[in-house]
Amino acid sequence: MTQGVDMSGVFMEMVKASATVDIVQKKLVYLYMCTYAPLKPDLALLAINTLCKDCSDPNPMVRRLALRSMCSLSPNFVAKIALLFSFLDRMSKLDQWGQAEVLNFLLRYQPRSEEELFDILNLLDSFLKSSSPSVVMGAAKLFLILAKKFPHVQTDVLMQVKGPLLAACSSESRELCFAALCHVRQILHSLPGHFSSHYKKFFCSYSEPHYIKLQKVEVLCELVNDENVQQVLEELRGYCTDVSADFAQAAIFAIGGIARTYTDQCVQILTELLELRQEHITTVVVQTFRDLVWLCPQCTEAVCQALPGCEENIQDSEGKQALIWLLGVHGERIPNAPYVLEDFVENVKSETFPAVKMELLTALLRLFLSRPAECQDTLGRLLHYCIEEEKDMAVRDRGLFYYRLLLAGIDEVKRILCSPKSDPSLGLLEDQAERPVNSWALDFNTLVPVYGKARWATISKCQGAERGGLELPNTASLAASGPLIPEEDKERVQELSDSGALMLVPNLQLTAEYFEKTWLSLQVAHQQVVPWQGAVHPDTLQMALQVVNIQTIAVSRAGAQPWKAYLSAQDDTGCLFLTELLLEPENLEMQISVKQSEARTETLSSFISVLETVIGTIGDIKP
Repeated sequence: MTQGVDMSGVFMEMVKASATVDIVQKKLVYLYMCTYAPLKPDLALLAINTLCKDCSDPNPMVRRLALRSMCSLSPNFVAKIALLFSFLDRMSKLDQWGQAEVLNFLLRYQPRSEEELFDILNLLDSFLKSSSPSVVMGAAKLFLILAKKFPHVQTDVLMQVKGPLLAACSSESRELCFAALCHVRQILHSLPGHFSSHYKKFFCSYSEPHYIKLQKVEVLCELVNDENVQQVLEELRGYCTDVSADFAQAAIFAIGGIARTYTDQCVQILTELLELRQEHITTVVVQTFRDLVWLCPQCTEAVCQALPGCEENIQDSEGKQALIWLLGVHGERIPNAPYVLEDFVENVKSETFPAVKMELLTALLRLFLSRPAECQDTLGRLLHYCIEEEKDMAVRDRGLFYYRLLLAGIDEVKRILCSPKSDPSLGLLEDQAERPVNSWALDFNTLVPVYGKARWATISKCQGAERGGLELPNTASLAASGPLIPEEDKERVQELSDSGALMLVPNLQLTAEYFEKTWLSLQVAHQQVVPWQGAVHPDTLQMALQVVNIQTIAVSRAGAQPWKAYLSAQDDTGCLFLTELLLEPENLEMQISVKQSEARTETLSSFISVLETVIGTIGDIKP
C-alpha cells in the first residue's frame, strides 16, 4: 500500500486481521483501514465498528490507538449519525484527552438539519463547563463552527467560556496563560466589550514574564471605556517606569494608542513622563507625540509646548527622527526649533544613521519656508555637507534634489514638499469595524492566535516538509527578484477566476501526513508531460505557485535527481487538487499528475490551465 499499489481488494480480510493482541499488527491494520475506508463506504462501517469495539479494550494502549485512528479518518468521509451519537453517549466515560480528541473529530460532521444541529449542541452543552481548559476550548470551537448561521448562539457560547478563559489567564502555567490571552484578544475583535467588566484581571504582576505582560497591556488597551479609562491609565502609568526598558516603552505606546480616543488625559500623562528626563522614556514619548499630532490634530498645541528641552535626552535613531519631524512640521509653534535643528547640523558628521540625516534635510527645508531668516545659513551648510562630503548615496541624492528644487523657486518647493496636514476640525477616530466570529472560528483553539495566521502557515509547512524528508525553501531570497508571472499570464489566470469555473482559496493548510494519506486514497484524474530544460529552483517554484493560491507541500532540493514536488490546492466548493511534479534527469520534460477529491471535469481543466501557466512561466526564469 505504501508503494502505491491498490490493496483495497483485501479490505474484509484486513478487518478480520485486526482481531489480534499484537499491538504492532493492530497498528498496521488500523493504518490500512483508515487509508481505504473512504474508498469502501459500504464496508467502512465494519472498520468503524471494529474501532469502536477497541475503544472499550482493557488495554489503554489499544484504546488510545483505536481512538486516534478513528479521529484520523479522511474529512471527506462522512460519519453516520448513529456513530456520532454513540460518540456523544460515551463522552462522559472518556478522560479529558479522549474528550478533546472526540470534539476535534466531530468538527468533520455537518448536521443535516437545524433540529439535528441543536440536538448535538444540547448534548455537548455540559462540556462548556468542564474543569479541563482543553475540553472547554474544544467544545467552544465546535459550537462556534456548527452554529455559524446563528450569531446569537455564538455570542452565548463566548459568554459561557468567559470564566474559563479568565481563569486560564491567571494560571500558574505560563504557556496556558499566554495562549488564553491570545484567544481573549481574538474574541475582542468581534466582541470589543466582552471582558471590560473584568479589566483588573489583566493588570500585570511583578513576577510575570515579559511576554505575558506585553499581552496583558495589549488587552487593556482594547478594554478601555468611559468607566475604567482613569484606572487603566493609572495602571499603565506605573508600568512606564518599570525596570525593564522594553516593557516601559510598550506601556508608553499603549497610552499613545488610548490617546486617540481619550486625548487630554493621555497627553497630560505623556507630558509628565518627559519630566523624568530618562532617555528610553523620552524617545518613546516623542515618537508617540509624532503619531498623535497627525491622528489627533487638536492636541498639537499641547505637544509643541512639551517638546522644548527633550532633545537633550534622545540618542537613538527613531527618537531623533520623530523629534526632527515634529520640529520641521510644527516648528513655527516651537520657539527654539531652528536652534535645535542647528545643533543637529553641527553634529551631522558624527551621525551614524542616514535616516536621521535625510529627516534633518526635509525638516530644515520645511522650517525654512516659515522661518527663513533663522534657517537660511543652517540649511546652506547642511546642503553643502550632504552634496560635497556625505558618503551615503541616498543622503547625497536627497540633498542634491532639494538644492535643485530651491533653484526652481520657493513656490515649487511649497507645492512639492508641503504635504497636507490633518484637518483640525476632525473629531475622534472611529473604532475599527468588528470582525464576524465566523472569520476566525476555524482558528479558535489552535496556535494561529498565538503565532498569527501567516507565521503559523509557514511553520506548518516547514514541519510537514521535515517529516516528509523533503525541504521547503526560504522565500526571502526572492523578495527582489521581480514579477514571477508576466502580466499577460496573470491576465489569463484572472480570466479563469472571473469565469467562475475555478476559484482557489488562499491559506490552505495541509500537513504532509494528510497529503500522503489522501494521495494514496485517490486515483489519478489527469496526467501529462510538458517540455522542460534545466533544473528547477525550489524558491522560484514556491513563490510563483503562491501567487495563484497553490500550496507547496514538499519539494526536492535544487539539482536532485530525480526531482519531485508535491502541491495542493482547494477551490471554493471544497474540492481538493493534489499534484505531483516529476523531472527525470534523462528526459527534457516534466511529468504532471493530478488527483481530484471530487470528479469535476470543468474545474479540473481550469486547474490544469492555471498550473500550466505557472510552470510555463517559471521554466523561463533563471534562479
